[in-house]
Amino acid sequence: MSTERTDGRVIAGRYRLEALLGRGGMGLVWRATDQLLRRRVAVKEIAQDASLSPEESRRQCDRILREARAVARLSHPHVIVVHDVVVHDERPYIVMELINGGSLADRISAQGPVDAYEAARIGVHLLGALRTAHAAGVLHRDLKPANVLIESGTGRVVLTDFGVAQVPGATTLTESGSFVGSPEYTAPERMSGAGTGPSSDLWSLGVLLCTALSGRSPFHRDTLGGILHAVVDDEIRPPEEAAPLLPVVAGLLERDPERRLDAAQAERMLRAFRETGRVPPPRGTGRTPRDRLVTALLVAAMAAAGVSAAALLMTGGGGGGDPAPGPTPSVTVTATVTSSVSSSIRVNGR
Repeated sequence: MSTERTDGRVIAGRYRLEALLGRGGMGLVWRATDQLLRRRVAVKEIAQDASLSPEESRRQCDRILREARAVARLSHPHVIVVHDVVVHDERPYIVMELINGGSLADRISAQGPVDAYEAARIGVHLLGALRTAHAAGVLHRDLKPANVLIESGTGRVVLTDFGVAQVPGATTLTESGSFVGSPEYTAPERMSGAGTGPSSDLWSLGVLLCTALSGRSPFHRDTLGGILHAVVDDEIRPPEEAAPLLPVVAGLLERDPERRLDAAQAERMLRAFRETGRVPPPRGTGRTPRDRLVTALLVAAMAAAGVSAAALLMTGGGGGGDPAPGPTPSVTVTATVTSSVSSSIRVNGR
């Protein structure tokens, strides 16, 4: 959102900075005018850190250029358009299309969470953007509400800020031992150093959908250590508001990337919800998140009838527990997905 701060500088003899739109870890974003083409644009000004060595400054500049190259190679209505990259006073600036509207984070902060139909709409558009990026070999690696813009009037969803993107043949900052990204939205395989892939962006989308629906990330904690534990090893608790989209959310929040929903499946399921009000099960073989939820409910019902759940578990039936009293029982589903990480999902709902 725009602030009262104005500037007036002209960058590269062409782009006049006019009003501050926002700020982030990488620097400032200005509303500006391209004086040559006489159009409004957004200009990202990269923050300078005087404590950086020349080598570190060079790597920071490379990061910005990588963002510009990553986005410039993509053509999709829900991916931000990069117009230009310029260097002014030895500092890089990225010139992008100007989106009249705030971020999804701004919207949640000002208006509260969105309903399931709006969350599904946002998810479908982001999945289209991610599928285009992934097909080009580009991983976003920082998908979160602050990096999703909502255009005023049209409601157009735009994925922006590819500043920590990974592109083919590029040397990423994480390879030098540094971590970049937002921990609450980062996939567990990245947290554990096991690498990243398209499925890591899909985990982030699952967290984003939870935040959009409830106003809060399910991995929000008071400390960084708490966040890391929540992402890698703690019980996963999708919010109650996610119940209408639970098969999608649970499928995206699979800790094992091999079992996680892919973009095509997730998009199909969200589109079906928009059309029918119901989410179909994922296609393909193997036990899906929906399968495990059904198994847990059956185990809970059998336990209530006096049947040994332990005996069922010994025969490979799945895991579960007694439902909590009251009209909204709590069901716990636990599955070991790697040799060192145990994943469990608690679903609160009817």
